[in-house]
Amino acid sequence: MQHDFFLHPVVNSPYGYPARHWALDEHGQPTGTLVESRRAAEFITPVPKPKKTKATAAQPSLIYTDTEGLSTEEQEYNHSRLINEVRSAVDAWRQLPNPDQWGVTPETARLLRHWRHHNFSGIKPFFCQIEAVETAIWLTEVAPKLGNRGVRFITHLKQANEGANPGLFRLALKLATGAGKTTVMALLIAWQTVNAVRHPGSKLFSSGFLIVAPGITIKDRLRVLLPNDPDSYYRSREIVPLDMMPDVMKARIVITNYHAFKLRERLDIAKGTRTVLEGWREETVQTLETEGQMLQRVMPELMGLKRVVVLNDEAHHCYREKPTTDEEGALKGDDKAEADENNKAARLWLSGLEIVQRKLGITTIFDLSATPFFLRGSGYAEGTLFPWTMSDFSLMDAIECGIVKLPRVPISDNVPGSRMPLLRNLWDNIGKDMPKKGRGSSAVADPEKLPHLLYDALDALYGHYRQVFELWEQQGIDVPPVFIVVCNNTTTSELVYKYISGWSEVNEDGNETVVNTGHFPLFANYDENHQRHSRPRTILIDSAQLESGDALDPSFRAAASDEIERFRRDIAERVGNPQATAKIDDATLLREVMNTVGKSGKLGAQIRCVVSVSMLTEGWDANTVTHILGVRAFGTQLLCEQVVGRALRRQSYELNAEGLLNPEYADILGIPFDFTAKPVVSVPATPKPTTHVHAVRPDRDALEIVFPRVAAYRTELPDKKVTAQFTSDSTLELTPDLVGPTNTENAGIIGESNNLTLADMKDARASTIIFKLATYLITRTYRDAGEDPPLHLFGPIRRIVREWMDNHLVCKSGTYPALLLRPDIAERAAEKIKNAITYANIGEKPVIVVPDPFAPIGSSADVSFVTTKTTWKTDPKKSHINVVVCDSDWEAEFCRVVEKNPHVLAYVKNQGLGFEVPYNDGHVSRHYRPDFIVRIDDGEVEPVSLVVEIKGYRKEDAKAKAETMRTLWIPGVNHLETCGRWAFEEFKDVFEIEDKFNELVDRLRAAPKTTKTTEAA
Repeated sequence: MQHDFFLHPVVNSPYGYPARHWALDEHGQPTGTLVESRRAAEFITPVPKPKKTKATAAQPSLIYTDTEGLSTEEQEYNHSRLINEVRSAVDAWRQLPNPDQWGVTPETARLLRHWRHHNFSGIKPFFCQIEAVETAIWLTEVAPKLGNRGVRFITHLKQANEGANPGLFRLALKLATGAGKTTVMALLIAWQTVNAVRHPGSKLFSSGFLIVAPGITIKDRLRVLLPNDPDSYYRSREIVPLDMMPDVMKARIVITNYHAFKLRERLDIAKGTRTVLEGWREETVQTLETEGQMLQRVMPELMGLKRVVVLNDEAHHCYREKPTTDEEGALKGDDKAEADENNKAARLWLSGLEIVQRKLGITTIFDLSATPFFLRGSGYAEGTLFPWTMSDFSLMDAIECGIVKLPRVPISDNVPGSRMPLLRNLWDNIGKDMPKKGRGSSAVADPEKLPHLLYDALDALYGHYRQVFELWEQQGIDVPPVFIVVCNNTTTSELVYKYISGWSEVNEDGNETVVNTGHFPLFANYDENHQRHSRPRTILIDSAQLESGDALDPSFRAAASDEIERFRRDIAERVGNPQATAKIDDATLLREVMNTVGKSGKLGAQIRCVVSVSMLTEGWDANTVTHILGVRAFGTQLLCEQVVGRALRRQSYELNAEGLLNPEYADILGIPFDFTAKPVVSVPATPKPTTHVHAVRPDRDALEIVFPRVAAYRTELPDKKVTAQFTSDSTLELTPDLVGPTNTENAGIIGESNNLTLADMKDARASTIIFKLATYLITRTYRDAGEDPPLHLFGPIRRIVREWMDNHLVCKSGTYPALLLRPDIAERAAEKIKNAITYANIGEKPVIVVPDPFAPIGSSADVSFVTTKTTWKTDPKKSHINVVVCDSDWEAEFCRVVEKNPHVLAYVKNQGLGFEVPYNDGHVSRHYRPDFIVRIDDGEVEPVSLVVEIKGYRKEDAKAKAETMRTLWIPGVNHLETCGRWAFEEFKDVFEIEDKFNELVDRLRAAPKTTKTTEAA
């Protein structure tokens, strides 16, 4: 199929298997051919080439296979095949229909079903996120059980680690920038923790986690992985079923920067004093902390654990360098200095993990990175993939799924004789004229004396930004698009910052005079009257700024008082100590501004431009970035991809009518990244407003509703007389929708047609059907494991079966009673008869419910998720939850009715609540989620809790749910006498909800006050 890649780059859903891809030519360029299969892992960065080319030394690319000449006598390397084989094995495993075949623990199977099939209220995990965790699960739980088919992958991992990381077991998962590595970490933590809590003797799992990041920006972002954080992913993104949340809360998680591994001085001794002491004692004075003391300082929560799991974020910074090679020896100047700095950081990071391994023990190190490649100067060929990488979801995969924006870079200009568009690799054309020293240097002090080509780039990109800004305003988007400038040093960043946003000088008399209000009005921090805006539009981010906080005007605290107070509450809830927020310094505020750029209602919401040095090359996850300008050298595609990645996170995740994400674009200048699209202004999609649905605590805690979590039911036949009490839900309707087609026409190309029907079944004798169905009940339904069937009850059971068939079996559209002999239909019939027997004999043989062994009680206090759906703002006197998500007008009408009734004490919708009722739908065990729980004052000392289902058309599964509630769940829970009194009611007509509900409440209040409620109607 021929298509235009740049007009329609998105061909797969982000939530489904990526079954199509755009073919690339031998240069990695899209050909316009759409292939109906998944893209193989090849480790390429596909890009259009500049239109003007000539033979010159090319920038090193990331295309590394044996055909690229990477393998040498010292190092053989060809890894794509292995990853593709692992992917195929995981694909086949994923397709197994029966969880019993998966070879994993019941807890892992439950989590996999939840991630794959749960109806998420808010953000749903992407396929690539689940696949990465599936790969880790398969390698951990499944592969070791498969013999050589699986063990060979484990052997490869061990050999790769022995060669590069002796003593450590690392597993790298490669996901494109913007694909959501933080969510992957949350899934990994949930999988490990739940299994560790429920299988404490297993050596495969741990509930202790060390998360290591390369910088403070990333560390701040990763706090959503802490279960008690206000924005914790486990609850807000429904990473685990609510009944597993108590297990996840037992996780011990430490988030740190690798810098913390450096041993610190315990005693500050002057150099002269040290010399005297060492001369007198004739031995070295040890003032450095020991390894054990370092661990106690960095990770006290993990001390005492036998093993921990390590999660390395941006893991390409963590490696063991090889001895000096010719490639490293050829590095000079800034390149060599950068390589030395990278290797120094890598040594510190890896040595810290080795200490953890020696002192505590590490089960597995999970490396997460978009670019898990060895860096320049590491001793490996630059761009060599970490050989312990076992999963890959590339940037091209992410673009084709719509998960990230499509980057656009210059491909031509009107400058004759230029091989590369001048603004594509800006630094090559201006670098020699840019300042070389750090902040404070007087070499260049005038923001208006920078190279003219830099001004051209700023003007061009700002002009396009202004168009996008106006489009966003027209669409009603409440945060602005963001423009990033990445500079080479602090001198450059300060000059560019001043040129963009304006600057002032202090006169001899100490007064401040505004010299320039900024060259770009949308980015200016000064108004036309030379007064600073109380909220900055442009911020400067580097290490010096973060320490001083001097980018924030003193009036900022007053103007942003609401956001600062919200930030203060977040900190108090995060650390559990209100005193910790007594004083928030400007450095902390500036970091929060940076971390919340593009987030509505937060301190950084209205930032439009960010000027940085190198801090934004990774870890910064604003999703409103639309433009990036590079004002520094970019030696490799690896660095280009890391910087461009800051612009790739999407702004909207709403699916279109085709079930795909609409493409979004990011415009790039000054970064020679080899990927582009045609220059068009894309109209942004209007994001739906999001609502945080949560319990209002502590203000509404009096309205909390708690409920029992039931895992199963136990019922027994009465000892003497067996009777049955049938209801309308006892009726089974046999229709083609339930049993399959009853009339099928077969025809050839020519000749007569033939109808295939079930007419031969009409002659089956009723007595035979009754006998066989009664036998099914005796030998299958009522037979205990290891026991003989209760044959003495065959007569009464057969009588009940006959009564049921005479009065509650309905055959429609060519169906016949003989279909009851089919196992799936027999199971449905047996379930209905069993429920009627149970209901009739509750007094003699009460239903016994089996509580969930791990989380027996649920609560409305656990509700916390984000939604884009329509909501009903609840009455603060009627509901513990701030809003109700309305999936239909019926539900909104029900909210109005219950809030209006004076006898309703509290109510909650069962969304994000975790209230599930186990039931059988034929021979399949399922879980049913009723719509509401309403607590009603019925005149008793203790109010009754009413479970409500709002249902229009009722199929057989709806009847099975109602039967289960009335005959099993309600009687069983009431028999416990520890969870209050419960009732159940269905409402089947929206126009009668108010009358029916009020009649129900009146009936409950008029009922005798000494009986336990079993059902409302």
